[in-house]
Amino acid sequence: MTQALQSLIDMTRALGEPARDYVIIGEGNTSMRRDDASFFIKASGHQMQGIDETGFVAVRFAPMLAMLDEPPKTLTEQKAITESAILPPNALGGTEGGLAPSPSIEVSFHAMLLQECAARYIGHTHPTVVNQLMCSEFAADFAFKRRFPDEVVLCGPCSALAPYADPGLPLALVMRDSVRAYMAEQGEAPKLILLENHGMIALGDTPSEILNITAMAVKAARIYLGALMTGKPTCLPEDDVQHLYKRPDEIYRRQRFVAK
Repeated sequence: MTQALQSLIDMTRALGEPARDYVIIGEGNTSMRRDDASFFIKASGHQMQGIDETGFVAVRFAPMLAMLDEPPKTLTEQKAITESAILPPNALGGTEGGLAPSPSIEVSFHAMLLQECAARYIGHTHPTVVNQLMCSEFAADFAFKRRFPDEVVLCGPCSALAPYADPGLPLALVMRDSVRAYMAEQGEAPKLILLENHGMIALGDTPSEILNITAMAVKAARIYLGALMTGKPTCLPEDDVQHLYKRPDEIYRRQRFVAK
């Protein structure tokens, strides 16, 4: 097994720890860019807690991205395209015999985000406290505003928000629209994508960055819910948000967090 795959396994196990309350049973999925042509993704039906190399599969980008540009008309055709994208175990540099054959149903949005956002790692989870907001009328307010400095530093000046869509290709398509709109407005890829009535996605360059973004998003959700109990939540002024995000000392601190 390669060191790169081990880093994905360790990150996935950490996100799946029951005490964190990010996922239960078979919820959530993770991925990591393998090279310019392919990526690792959690296999369908595997729990994140205690996962090993048998819970991951390697997939080629090209067929998955082509499917987003020309969505197939039937689920049978979609399944055939996905299966054609799977790399054989003996092509994975030391992981032969250990990889599962079926990638997560969310494989299409992982391919899209890794490619369009130039991320190296992705962590998709369903934290209870985040979903309390994503399943409410406050989802957009939570996504588009920031309330304290470290939320800005780690999660970005705002989050991308995707409306609910059926998991799989339909979700990947609406998410692509949301991400492209975010990038056009902000000039960079989002660090955090929130999914209405579904969950959240952290994008980063290292496992530490994924874990930090996820933890900070959960803290932000707890703070927002607590503020709702006291009255109308306040938010940081937009000028302050942009100032915090672009301050040299905060950029340095963010880079240190990513490197750990």
